[in-house]
Amino acid sequence: VQLQASGGGLVQAGDSLSLSCVASGRHTFDGYIMGWFRQAPGKEREIIAAINWSNGSPYYADSVKGRFTVSRHNVKNTVSLLMNSLKPEDTAVYYCAAGRPTTVPGWDNEYEYWGQGTQVTVSS
Repeated sequence: VQLQASGGGLVQAGDSLSLSCVASGRHTFDGYIMGWFRQAPGKEREIIAAINWSNGSPYYADSVKGRFTVSRHNVKNTVSLLMNSLKPEDTAVYYCAAGRPTTVPGWDNEYEYWGQGTQVTVSS
């Protein structure tokens, strides 16, 4: 299984940015949770959004709730993260991951597959 994340960049506070994660190597990801994590400099990696591949049920961390939207596109095997009203504190390396955590969103060690990170920098 491979996950390929893209879409990061440098934006200003208040701007929007969309990240994509293309998943390959499995016929289906039914039963999997697709998560978006981020790691800011000097901080631990945290999960900020996740989506149940089977039913589309989303999860959001409080820090991004109301600003970020996670979605999946079954035919294209793609998970997207639309980030609106970006803040400087959203600056981080963003990762997509796939796993089968016991509960959603789960811990990062419950995610089996990881994409490479994509840098998001929000200037004030």
